[in-house]
Amino acid sequence: MALSTGTKYINTAVFISGTGSNLKSLIKFSKLKKSPIFIKLIISNNPKSKGLTFGKIYKIRRKTFNFNKQTKTEKEILELLKKKKIDLICLAGFMKILSKNFIQNFKGQILNIHPSLLPKYKGLNTHERAIKNKDSYSGCTVHFVTPKLDSGKIVIQKKVKIYKKDTPRTLANKVLAEEHKLYPEAILKIISL
Repeated sequence: MALSTGTKYINTAVFISGTGSNLKSLIKFSKLKKSPIFIKLIISNNPKSKGLTFGKIYKIRRKTFNFNKQTKTEKEILELLKKKKIDLICLAGFMKILSKNFIQNFKGQILNIHPSLLPKYKGLNTHERAIKNKDSYSGCTVHFVTPKLDSGKIVIQKKVKIYKKDTPRTLANKVLAEEHKLYPEAILKIISL
């Protein structure tokens, strides 16, 4: 893994769009002694993202970008990441698809967490699809980001049992609870690769 920087910590940026619950668990993880990451930056495409409040609470620099002009926006983000010496990007509920050019600029250094057992159910509505297909299990996956949606190398996965009484919402809540534990595990795993 090309993440061993000369410094003690890996400068990390977390990209969010919504409530930021995975961001919150990553911030808590970053405060632990065993944690190799230092969250330097929170980036969002949504100025109303609730997750931005965690930046305020924990005094982490946060910046919102409008993705209407994606090429221009990504260029600005890359400049900011370079300036802040960011070595790792964690996508945590980030609802924009990054361009091939952006991903290649950060090759092998972007992680995403996805609410299904990839390669099953790439994209959206994963819980509805798992229930509709009467799957016995769903779960979550942390994977490297490549230009092909939800197709990068899998780092780690966690299974969650689907019960008959589960709805997309109850399943989403169960999977999310596992996501919060899985993302830190994945980071520790790639660091030791």
